[in-house]
Amino acid sequence: MKSELSSKKNIIKTASGILLLAVLIFTYACSSNKPEEIKAIEKIQEIPSLELEDYETFVTDSGKVKYHITTPHLLQYDKVEDPYKEFPKGGHIITYDSINVIKSEIKCQYAINHDKEKLWDLRNNVEAINEEGVIFNTEQLFWNEKEKRIYTDKFIKITTEDKIITGYGLEADQSLNNYEIKNVSAVLGVDEEMQ
Repeated sequence: MKSELSSKKNIIKTASGILLLAVLIFTYACSSNKPEEIKAIEKIQEIPSLELEDYETFVTDSGKVKYHITTPHLLQYDKVEDPYKEFPKGGHIITYDSINVIKSEIKCQYAINHDKEKLWDLRNNVEAINEEGVIFNTEQLFWNEKEKRIYTDKFIKITTEDKIITGYGLEADQSLNNYEIKNVSAVLGVDEEMQ
């Protein structure tokens, strides 16, 4: 009887071992660590979670409009480590003061808005206008909403009522009223530019 019981225990141990081994092999075979499959999963994150045509929004704070944003095409990526919105066909941003008077406008042909950093990267034929009518033209402009500043290290052309200033690099407040060109290359009267 003792030998029968011992034999049954051995069979159960062996069957348990085989079953455990089968489960481990099955689990290993089903888990995929192939580089091409990992890349496919990473590419899923590159697919926009939201795509909109003719997008328009008003950004408010305490019931007051801060910004009015329009774009013909918006792609939103919120499944990535650094969530962002892409404006592949550019856009138009209007900023307002506390009594809904337009402070500035910015137009561009391409933009990215990094959500966490609250940083806009505006590119390609960027044109900004402040409330005094001063026009800023460049190929790339950064707008840091947290720091409330606008800047670039690219070529910049500023057109005022009576002169045109060109140079490289710009530092300005976000309303573009207080600005400085880092390296001025030319200052021309408007009449000189026309000739």
